[in-house]
Amino acid sequence: MEAIKAEAITKRFGEIRAVDQLTLSVSPGEIFGLVGPDGAGKTTTIRILTSIMDPDSGDAWILGKHTIREAESVKSEIGYMSQRFGLYSDLSVMENLNFFADIYSVPQKERRDRTERLLAFSKLEPFKSRLARNLSGGMKQKLGLMCALIHTPKVLLLDEPTNGVDPLSRRDFWRILYQLLKDGVTILVSTAYLDEAERCSRVGLLNQGKLLACDTPKNIKQQVRAGILELRVDEARKAALFLRHELGFKTVNLFGDRIHLLTNTPKEDAEKITRAFQSRAIALDEIRSAPPTLEDAFISMLQTGG
Repeated sequence: MEAIKAEAITKRFGEIRAVDQLTLSVSPGEIFGLVGPDGAGKTTTIRILTSIMDPDSGDAWILGKHTIREAESVKSEIGYMSQRFGLYSDLSVMENLNFFADIYSVPQKERRDRTERLLAFSKLEPFKSRLARNLSGGMKQKLGLMCALIHTPKVLLLDEPTNGVDPLSRRDFWRILYQLLKDGVTILVSTAYLDEAERCSRVGLLNQGKLLACDTPKNIKQQVRAGILELRVDEARKAALFLRHELGFKTVNLFGDRIHLLTNTPKEDAEKITRAFQSRAIALDEIRSAPPTLEDAFISMLQTGG
């Protein structure tokens, strides 16, 4: 039995199809990444899976329980963390945990052990008396996750949990997710960060409500038919604009001081770019063929329609 299953779910808001005939499944003990830009339909999909919102058509199940007909049973099985998780800023870390334990009817005899374990797990124990409003962004996200875990759910659904969080806190957050996997928790996480999606066992690439691909990150990257040229330059943004507007390359992605572009003729285009940069006195440190990233694959699919 799948931990999460959706069959042809569709949700419209007026003329907009936020989710369009979406079918996917997540196996028990898996971490599944739902990836896409803002407006792709990630949040709507998660709200349907958590029984917060009903689809216009299609069906979804959590651990075999139908998200509409058995909504209350579904809610007892899951932990859910929205983009703006509802922490209470005037309550301390410990008070927030106790508040959510009350909401989920966690028995008093189990509460102390669970809260102590979660505080140690998240490294928030030294801050248990601090008001939520005085926590850093990363610590707030970890507290939100702990509140979603207080009732020991079997399935965890996270909607862009690291959005706006610093890189170190993002790393800590993912360390916690990997530990949850070892404990047998099934995780579905939505993200706009393609580097985070690389950490998932499988990913679904979502755009305008449609699933473009669903596979392991490795297999999705292997679907890129074009070659990838990687350029290292000092002024990456300036060089990227030149490649797009002067040389006519449609797919140009920035990765810090590196640029990736898709091409069907990598050798010829490498020579063309080298000559063009020399004529414009643009410093080019390196140009070489490179394996595609997940972002390269996603953009390639957007251009080809899947």
